[in-house]
Amino acid sequence: MSNTVFCRKYQKELPALPFPPLPGKQGQEIQASVSKQAWEEWQALQTRLINEKHLNMLDPEARAYLMDQMQRFLNNETTDQAEGYVPPTQV
Repeated sequence: MSNTVFCRKYQKELPALPFPPLPGKQGQEIQASVSKQAWEEWQALQTRLINEKHLNMLDPEARAYLMDQMQRFLNNETTDQAEGYVPPTQV
């Protein structure tokens, strides 16, 4: 039987992440409260934001921006979107 977690994004039990996605306490908190599905969706949004906004991941401000967007996404708050992005179902 797979491990589940009560996902804070979807407010229901879903399959859990197999390991913390970030180092330290924050990674452990995410593993304990975020589903694998929500994390994979965040990673897709993160990739679009990095690419479309031309973020330099060596820049501390860009990393702080992404961490803020991650928290917003996982807490069901409004997040920035990549300009010009059209979901595949709308093409």
